[in-house]
Amino acid sequence: MANILVTGTSRGIGAAIVPALSGHNVVGHSTRGGEGAVAADLSDPDKVTALWWEAMGRLDGRIDVLVNNAGIFEATPIEQGDAGWLAGWERTMQVNLTASAALCRLAVLHFREQGGGRIVNVSSRAAYRGDSPQHWHYAASKAGMIGMTKSIARGYAAEGILAFAVCPGFTMTGMAEDYLESRGGAKLLADIPLGRVAGADEVAETVRWLAVEAPPSATGAVIDVNGASYVR
Repeated sequence: MANILVTGTSRGIGAAIVPALSGHNVVGHSTRGGEGAVAADLSDPDKVTALWWEAMGRLDGRIDVLVNNAGIFEATPIEQGDAGWLAGWERTMQVNLTASAALCRLAVLHFREQGGGRIVNVSSRAAYRGDSPQHWHYAASKAGMIGMTKSIARGYAAEGILAFAVCPGFTMTGMAEDYLESRGGAKLLADIPLGRVAGADEVAETVRWLAVEAPPSATGAVIDVNGASYVR
């Protein structure tokens, strides 16, 4: 039975990850808390650090797996003023990438002391394929997660510290449904050979496998869950 911290568990993929990890000790997170989750606004660096230590306390001082799932998807058109565009870029980077990096750092330091552990970073198809003109920052943040994951995998495998990433395409969450509708709904599905978007449960099962079952030799792997809409 593993002790697991999962960020962004209030809805969508994160909400599906928690039941997928049934049988393990899971601490969730959301901006406002509730349902036993730790409250932390990841746009505040101090709250990110506090989240780690609160989770450590709830898990009796030991975390075996970190799942970085929390993220935002906010449009920032280039036509916005300079200050607004930059603020949108920096907010997305802080929540999606910098907060994940800070938690990964704390996890690696902790895992070194206890002889190993696992990190699963939920990235996106956008890391490889890019995203819309309003979402440069989102694609860049998710690409950064891939580079970070691979660096951790290569740098710490000898210490039993494993790192993996999952790259969903469109997933049936509230966030994805809103985006699909804004981009033409069913017409966008023509770009997905499978003919449908992924279910949150499909992504959650992939996360679960990487978190507790994937063989150590798979460290550094990135698994796509996108219905073959982007094949590397």
